[in-house]
Amino acid sequence: MRVRAMLAALLALGCAVALRAAEAPPLILGVAWYPEQWPEKQWDADLGLMQAAGIRVVRIGEFAWSSMEPAEGRYTLEWIDRAIAAAARHDITIVLGTPTDAPPAWLTRKYPETLRVDEEGRRLQHGSRRQFSYASVKYRELCRAVVEQLARRFGGNPDVIGWQIGNEYTDDSFDADAVRLFHEWLRAKYGTLEALNRRWATAYWSQTYDTWEEIPMGTGRGNPGLLLDYKRFVTDQWRGFQRNQLDAIRRYAAKRQFITTNLGGLGWANRFNRTDIAADLDLISWDAYVGQGHLEPYRMGATHDLARGWKQRNFWVMEMQPGFVDWAGVSNSLDPGDTRAMAWQAVGHGADAVAFWQWRSALNGQEQYHGSLVGPDGGPLPFYAEARQIGADFAKAGETLRGTAPASQVAILHDYDSRWAIDFHRQTNRYDQLEVLLGYYRPLRDLTQSVDIVDPRAPLDSYKLVAAPSLNVISENLAKRLKSYVEGGGTLVLGPRSGMKDEFNALDTRRQPGPLGGVLGARVEQFYALLEDAPLAGALGKGRATIWAETLAPASGTETLLEYGAGNGWLEGHAAAVVRKLGKGRIAYLGAVLDPALMRAAAKWMVETAGVRAETLPVPEGVEVCRRVASDREVFILINHTARPATVSLPRPMTDVLNGGEIREREIAPRGVVVASVRR
Repeated sequence: MRVRAMLAALLALGCAVALRAAEAPPLILGVAWYPEQWPEKQWDADLGLMQAAGIRVVRIGEFAWSSMEPAEGRYTLEWIDRAIAAAARHDITIVLGTPTDAPPAWLTRKYPETLRVDEEGRRLQHGSRRQFSYASVKYRELCRAVVEQLARRFGGNPDVIGWQIGNEYTDDSFDADAVRLFHEWLRAKYGTLEALNRRWATAYWSQTYDTWEEIPMGTGRGNPGLLLDYKRFVTDQWRGFQRNQLDAIRRYAAKRQFITTNLGGLGWANRFNRTDIAADLDLISWDAYVGQGHLEPYRMGATHDLARGWKQRNFWVMEMQPGFVDWAGVSNSLDPGDTRAMAWQAVGHGADAVAFWQWRSALNGQEQYHGSLVGPDGGPLPFYAEARQIGADFAKAGETLRGTAPASQVAILHDYDSRWAIDFHRQTNRYDQLEVLLGYYRPLRDLTQSVDIVDPRAPLDSYKLVAAPSLNVISENLAKRLKSYVEGGGTLVLGPRSGMKDEFNALDTRRQPGPLGGVLGARVEQFYALLEDAPLAGALGKGRATIWAETLAPASGTETLLEYGAGNGWLEGHAAAVVRKLGKGRIAYLGAVLDPALMRAAAKWMVETAGVRAETLPVPEGVEVCRRVASDREVFILINHTARPATVSLPRPMTDVLNGGEIREREIAPRGVVVASVRR
């Protein structure tokens, strides 16, 4: 009888777990909550206000190591049980953070070798966060121990829906463990010093190495091969740091609990390869902040597309600023309505959850002034009303957006190896790789209203057009993949500085675009950093080359699209852009950074040449259109990023998801949002 009762209880628990997982809303508003910082008697009041705002998930624990393990091996996790249970009473689920971004004082005092060493050889001290060395064997051991305790205890908890490993991986270390691991990493890659010396061309400046221990580790101006390998090593160290915890969680956690980490650095940071970090995770999340100033829709939209591209699937925004931050030069507040527009833009670009940082102003600590939803007294701040509106929006739109995702026919390639290679030796401080990429992104998104940003290793066959600005490093394998893409019917457009380097960051002896020169039927004769603009004219129109210019020598069968005009003797009369048919597709090369008007003309040519037929809505300038699709429906999210009303006319009647009824024409308020759906 007792056995039957136990079985029944277990079955009931299993049903409860399945029910809880099934009840997770398809579109989630969340917030970071730190119950360890507040008296337990205040928890229910906080959670009640969260529930009233439509918040359905809270992230806890990612900075709470001293509250979880106040002394080595002594775990005090009961407060987490109570916090989870309290949240559940308010219909709020949990993302549980591992606390490994902020080691406790007992740990760094007892094991000082776990502290990070900066590039100048200074060892960090306790009192901040990220003072640990990601390469420290002892630190990883201690991380594994606390994470295993958490996973054992909460891996089956029905109210825990996911895990976040650490917080915003950031700083590398130059401690003894890191240096030793770097030398081991190089030995594993090259096998022999002879091979390494050959690939790095160390005969230059007598850099030849006779032992592995002679190889320096640094980030200043140095051998390009060494610098690129160091960045790859850093990526592997963070991936190993992450996997150490990920394996512990997966050993004990229910399969329904996802594992993620939140990547910071405003999305575009390139201390390590974020595509590789994302590969081991169930979903990817990132932290969307504006900082100083106001929302820049194209830049923020492109960052969401970049984050979606790390796994080529929908993502979470784990942190979004609730009005303002406290770390910018001027930590101004976004205007009323801006954060709502920012949240909906994230959803439009593929976010299935948006969480604010943080819930309540901390009484002390380094982020006292940071924006929040409630003040130190526990009462709502002015931004709370806007958050509550977002929560109501998400509740209304969730089912309509369930199972939908952006769908693009156009991709832009973003390559960390190439970014690093150019940053090591920019040749001109005017060459901002993000601005060059955005120069392609803006007109392509205006024309198609959906652009993916993906790693060159990603599958490309579903795209009609692939643009690759600044693809500096092209290996033989990548060249073969890109050639196959073109021969199969795709249109590939290479931007300036493409194919200059091989995978060892050495200059390719075939000149640009390296292994794709024969495919293109042209090569770059010379590159030039520009002080003054140079005139351009041809089939794409008239305009100017800015910042950077390359002269191309096309062979027979390759068409010239743009030529340089008079004014710069090195450039005058030479080809600046070419295109060639190959198989069923085309490959083009734009050898200059084009002025915005000419770039728009070039983008129009790319889209038409590639045969892109995008589902677009005609809208006034300043209104962004995001499209998410499922097999049976399309959802259009229209965001007015301007400070004036804007009127949109839809090509056919659609359902007004937020207000109900049918719409065909609608005035959108300043910074307002319309969500419209239609059956496919």
